[in-house]
Amino acid sequence: MIAITLNHERVPLEDGATLASLIASLPEAPAALATAVNGDFVPRARRPEVVLRDGDAVMTFEPITGG
Repeated sequence: MIAITLNHERVPLEDGATLASLIASLPEAPAALATAVNGDFVPRARRPEVVLRDGDAVMTFEPITGG
């Protein structure tokens, strides 16, 4: 087990958990969220390859669109 911080709350995860699996477990639709790990933006396409590590800080937010 590892522990990460998700939006300022500590969350336990299984070793080897990816950002994609974490986002899929949330009630919000994955496509509706933008993500950052340790302050670095992670595009949706890269979420499956980002393996979360003990102590990582994950932030989710709704992207701002408009024109």
